[in-house]
Amino acid sequence: MKILYVANVHRHFNAFHLPYLKWLKDQGCIVHVAANGDEIVPYVDKQFNIKVQRSPYKLQNIVAYKELKSIIDNQKYDLIHCHTPMGGILARLASRKTRKRGSKVIYTAHGFHFCHGGPIINWLLYYPIERFMARYTDALITINTEDYQTAKSFKVKEHYSIPGIGLDLKKMRMKTQLNKIEKREELNIPMDDLVLTSVGDLTKRKNHEVVIRAIAKLGNIKLRYVICGTGEQESYLRDLASKLKVEDKVIFMGYRTDVNEILKASDIFVFPSLWEGLGIAGIEAMASGIPVIASNRHGILDYAIDNRTALLCEPKDEESFANGIYRLISEKGLAEKLVTNAYEIINQFDIHNSLQRMKEIYIKYI
Repeated sequence: MKILYVANVHRHFNAFHLPYLKWLKDQGCIVHVAANGDEIVPYVDKQFNIKVQRSPYKLQNIVAYKELKSIIDNQKYDLIHCHTPMGGILARLASRKTRKRGSKVIYTAHGFHFCHGGPIINWLLYYPIERFMARYTDALITINTEDYQTAKSFKVKEHYSIPGIGLDLKKMRMKTQLNKIEKREELNIPMDDLVLTSVGDLTKRKNHEVVIRAIAKLGNIKLRYVICGTGEQESYLRDLASKLKVEDKVIFMGYRTDVNEILKASDIFVFPSLWEGLGIAGIEAMASGIPVIASNRHGILDYAIDNRTALLCEPKDEESFANGIYRLISEKGLAEKLVTNAYEIINQFDIHNSLQRMKEIYIKYI
């Protein structure tokens, strides 16, 4: 069995698909991957670098399409599994000829870009494209409830829902040798400060702005807002923090490889995204044992239940986020209740559950 994985960037495979690639190799499959970038992907027999661009408006995607079509036509794959919006579009278009010869195409939607509360422009652009591309898809896999309901209206041969891409919750929950005092000293944060943490690219979609505005409303409460991530909004967010006179409370950490340690040294996780595929960062925070304040949006609502597993807010409502932070400070037992309930509900997203579901799907096609 010869299989091709396609996505925007090779980093996507390393971040989300290594257990699946390993399992396919263990079954004796020949596995290739195609994406942009030079990050090495383990468990594969061949890696193709193609010029996929995240934006659908980039002319380089035409080059990427031609590169991908040549690879697919020459390699004669039995199964093509595509991921990410542009990876999914290009792979399905490039596979039209080989599907007529019997190849099967699976597309995993890691969160449709159109969703309840999402930008109108995304509905106008991505919804008709996804609906049209369904005709070139043998199986469509979604990872959250809203997307699954939407996908059922598409003319695809088969629809599947899996509980996310899977996290090793047991590993994340293991009590490490982390010394909270030492970690805060490393981060230059006093032990008596309240630490709020967000993880995500500095982009409009991740919406860190609303948290900065929220902490400006909390007055003289001693706190630090730690943001792990990089992106084009960094200058804007720094200027906003300065304008609101909270620049001493906001710490831009950049890209971090010690996110789990930072979470365990934090008091509250804030997840203000405008939308998510599933919102893995929120699940990671819950697994780390800290309470979560999150947007009541697509991809988060599958595990974030207001006043049960998290405190939910309108993503543009800074007052709501400020109130959520204050409630966790002032309401005795609230944080403990959220953490306990969250521990129970996120078990469904463990890697063993996701991998088992994908095995069942693969076996059907293999």
